[in-house]
Amino acid sequence: QVQLVESGGGLVQAGDSLRLSCVASGRTFSNYHLGWFRQAPGKEREFVAAISWSGALTVYADSVKGRFTISRDNAKNTVYLQMNSLKPEDTAVYYCAASPRYRVGLSIAGEYDYWGQGTQVTVSS
Repeated sequence: QVQLVESGGGLVQAGDSLRLSCVASGRTFSNYHLGWFRQAPGKEREFVAAISWSGALTVYADSVKGRFTISRDNAKNTVYLQMNSLKPEDTAVYYCAASPRYRVGLSIAGEYDYWGQGTQVTVSS
């Protein structure tokens, strides 16, 4: 089992920045790819960004490319999502998720076995 706890969400204005954090506990953190997904009211959960177990590979949704940066610190069992130039359409609950390193679909929610409880991000215009 891997337990994931997100933090860092909040209410900001368009153009502002936020950094989300997700701390993992349980099994060896470096054995997992880590991803961020989000779900807005009335919409399906969507992929945001992911980072491979080693940190060598990162993947982003087109909607956040160039604005968001995912990173991980395996020594701290933490994955981060730096969000810059936030837009009202970024408003959602953001979830951290972990996928075993042998899987290859970093942008596919079904490849992730463990999920956090989510943190709310609200961007006002």
